[in-house]
Amino acid sequence: MTLKSLINISLFFIAFSATAQDMKEGFTYLETGKYNKAESFFSTILEDFPNNKTARLCYGRAIGLNGQAAEANLLFTELLADYPNDFEVKLNYGESLLWNSNFTDAKVYYKGLVTEDPKSFAALLGFANTLSNLKEYEDALTMVNKALDVSPGNPNALVSKKYIYLGYAYQNQQAQNYDKAEILLTKNLELYGDDKDTLLNLANLYLIWNKLESAKIMYNRLAEQPEHKIIALNGLALVEHLNGKEKKALSISTEAFNSLNDNTDQNIIKQTTERYGQALIWNKKFKAATNLIDTLIIENPNKNWVLALRATLNIYKSNFKKSLTDYNQILENDSTSFDGNLGKANVLKALGYIDEAYTSAENTLKFYDNQKDATNFINKLNNSFAPTLESKAAHTFDNGDNKAYSFNSNVVFPLSTKVAILGNYNYRTTNNTITDNSATSNNISLGLSYKFIPSITFKGTAGMTSANTESDDYTQLLTDLSFNIKSFKLQTLDVGYKRQIESFNADLLDRELVQNNYYANYNLGTNFNLGWFTQLMYTSQNDGNKRNLLFTSLYYNLLPKPSLKVGFNYQYITFKDQLPTVYFSPEKFHNYEIFINLIKDEAAAKPREWFYNATAAFGYQYIEDDAKITAYRIQGAFGYKFSERSLLNLYGTRSNIASATAAGFTFTEIGLRFKWLFLKKAVFKRN
Repeated sequence: MTLKSLINISLFFIAFSATAQDMKEGFTYLETGKYNKAESFFSTILEDFPNNKTARLCYGRAIGLNGQAAEANLLFTELLADYPNDFEVKLNYGESLLWNSNFTDAKVYYKGLVTEDPKSFAALLGFANTLSNLKEYEDALTMVNKALDVSPGNPNALVSKKYIYLGYAYQNQQAQNYDKAEILLTKNLELYGDDKDTLLNLANLYLIWNKLESAKIMYNRLAEQPEHKIIALNGLALVEHLNGKEKKALSISTEAFNSLNDNTDQNIIKQTTERYGQALIWNKKFKAATNLIDTLIIENPNKNWVLALRATLNIYKSNFKKSLTDYNQILENDSTSFDGNLGKANVLKALGYIDEAYTSAENTLKFYDNQKDATNFINKLNNSFAPTLESKAAHTFDNGDNKAYSFNSNVVFPLSTKVAILGNYNYRTTNNTITDNSATSNNISLGLSYKFIPSITFKGTAGMTSANTESDDYTQLLTDLSFNIKSFKLQTLDVGYKRQIESFNADLLDRELVQNNYYANYNLGTNFNLGWFTQLMYTSQNDGNKRNLLFTSLYYNLLPKPSLKVGFNYQYITFKDQLPTVYFSPEKFHNYEIFINLIKDEAAAKPREWFYNATAAFGYQYIEDDAKITAYRIQGAFGYKFSERSLLNLYGTRSNIASATAAGFTFTEIGLRFKWLFLKKAVFKRN
């Protein structure tokens, strides 16, 4: 409840004794909120009658309600000294403490007033509002109910009670006591019908609680009130966005935007225009969004909400540096800005400035205690630096009667936001049921990851493999070195070297075939849903053979959530020497395929949610100058995210593409994967 709402009970405190001067005109000014005129009126009275108590009280109220809270408190302090036992003076002095936001002293003072007169409506209501401002909502409800017992149905008390419920619900919402907040807001609806403020607070609670259908119900109830329909439409557009229905969100937002007219409240115009701009961005209608924002920048130069809208547009276009400039300007205008602080945190994270991203998110919490978005952002960063174990167990078999069982485990142990220790262990046993040849290998390696600068990360591991075959036991050095480079917008380049032992089947393990792979992977994204990935690899082997490999994939994103891609892949392989009886090594191999890929990403999945991916590809492969052969590939995974710290999924692949295995056979693999953040948080402390 605002302090000025108490003006409606102001005359309750004033003695309407017959005096020589007529003050009815001044009383009317106070009752109707014309505080300037009231101040002037009673000031004139006091020039002639400086000691008139009623005029002094009214003048004090006029200046207090007109923003001169300190002066009013001083005046009432003097009145209290002149009339120490006058209850009306005491009540006005108590209210002046509220005007000055001196709630701690007001609590003590009103407690005394209520003790002095337990049936004083003004004292009870003043005490309730004081407790509400101190966020002591349980006691505030007790006091306001007592006030309503004294004056049943009093509109001022009912307004106070509504805002006490709203404040109490928000307090529980911030503490993530969503059930209690819902009960309080529902009670408000029972008392005040489809009150706008309550419906909006309840809808916001459901958004935070991720009960999107319930939020939609609240906004639809609000939309039934013509004067609040635009506000409701803005909320409904947000719900559809959170549901991943971007086109519907834009349709609703366009309806709201087109409903604006010259008589619309300026705050609603701002809110609706902002939502419309966001909806254009969500739908990647960047040209229309840019035109709108350029107009808004001219009309509202340096306004934070417009800068935030432009920053969001640049995030979607991956223009992170431009976005950062806007967020810095927002914070220069208002260091407490939620959009500025958390928006900057997201951009810094995208740019690779992790420590700075932490700082910006923590700044958000300084101004918005326990705010869920900021808390979630920090928790996700913490999880990304928690030590992680990822293990896979798989069974592989092919139409060449080869079978294999393998276990692979990777550990990532961050020591800082830039450095992490890497560990790997791999066990594989394989046999051929026709030749009865079998072999096993154990690989172990250790290394580190180091981020030189935000755009360049180095990963390096070294280790040993120990193999036991039918004819020999041996060990070999393993190495994997790579640089990940993100120097240009929407582009990633990986260059590296990997030394490995070919271990697909027992025969190959028996040959101790060492491969030295030199590779480069290039990935290009766009703002219009098209993507391109290319891999180049040169391999030299210790048997003197050499291989060149090219793989390229052009794809288009049809849907964002879940991700649906269609595309075309091409692969070319050539070997210097052809050893078809030993391993797949054609002089030339071509493979063309079209594919479709559906993914609900595990990273985007919430705790206690399923995730999945499925890929189907079909095409033709050409080995040497032979006739084309039909090629197919089916891959899939299905898993469950138990919490932010653990997940489990089943995966499988079946393919007859000759290059898929070293032997060129049709093969199948099924496996189980488990990922676990085995420590709750990072082991290091940030400076």
